[in-house]
Amino acid sequence: MILVLNCGSQSIKWKLFDLPVRSSQVKGGNKLKVVQQSRRDVLDSDNFENILMRELSRIGEEINLIGHRVVHGGMNFIKPLKITVENLQELEKIGHLAPLHNPYNILGIKVCRKIFKNVEQVAVFDTEFFVSLPEYAFTYALPESAGNFRKYGFQGISHKYVAKKAAEKLKKPLSELKIITCHLGGGASVSAIKNGKAIDTSMGYTPLEGVVMMTRSGSIDPGIIFEIVKQFGVEGAEKLLNEDSGIKGICGESDFLKVLEKVKQSDRRAKLAFDIFCYSIKKYIGAYFAILGGCDVLIFTGSVGAGNPKTRNAICKDLNILKKTKVLAIETDEEIIIAEKIIKL
Repeated sequence: MILVLNCGSQSIKWKLFDLPVRSSQVKGGNKLKVVQQSRRDVLDSDNFENILMRELSRIGEEINLIGHRVVHGGMNFIKPLKITVENLQELEKIGHLAPLHNPYNILGIKVCRKIFKNVEQVAVFDTEFFVSLPEYAFTYALPESAGNFRKYGFQGISHKYVAKKAAEKLKKPLSELKIITCHLGGGASVSAIKNGKAIDTSMGYTPLEGVVMMTRSGSIDPGIIFEIVKQFGVEGAEKLLNEDSGIKGICGESDFLKVLEKVKQSDRRAKLAFDIFCYSIKKYIGAYFAILGGCDVLIFTGSVGAGNPKTRNAICKDLNILKKTKVLAIETDEEIIIAEKIIKL
């Protein structure tokens, strides 16, 4: 059996797949079958490890291989990686680059080591899909003396999956389509995909850049960051921008369903947060429409993107450039992509 674990800061998702007899079965089109699956929302991050231990202990099957979604691998880790003590230590060193994700991804690896002793584990990185970004898209306008910074892009496993599914739905080759994908959940990002390859994406060196998110600010004037650091210090500023900003910063809510409910009740701050969120996404769609030279398919995914249509309708309202564009809502499946990748190693 293959276990795929997808740990986030507020949720634990896992799926158990049948292990094919030969890895060629995956390439040949035989689909991996889900045997068990679970999603558990975790509201108490301090109790995350205990909840994860209990959740994984429920699995009664023999596990032969474990795959993990890891958000940020930095400069050194892009392709799927067989986890060792040494490279796990390297991943821990860069946990600060994705503070809402990497610490929980790494915790998932450590818990699996306790429960499933001696089972091979593989990390699959969110950044891999974006290695195809052109240099002018991933380069920041900074002097070399500032350090080695570049746009990595995140949520790539999801963007890749929904683009592939859209091509299947339209019965057209992915290699012939211009696609804009919007993964909207607790984190949110927009990607431009041309002929099956990512050419730009909204998240950057960290998952903090880009559109407004549930608790993350998205892109803001760097001058504001200088002022926040003066007031709160570096650690305080990092917490404020990652955990207390975005929609939560505007209206006090970090649950999007509660935001929508407050919008119904004519709550002014909730309505403002909703409008800012939709506006930030609409700007990226327009920009990516321009760099793609048109768009065949606009895809919404993630719990918000593929959920309540109110959000999709608000984003697409008055976007007349989409007249010839197919708009789809597709539920993502990061776990199947991870399983397919690790079985081929």
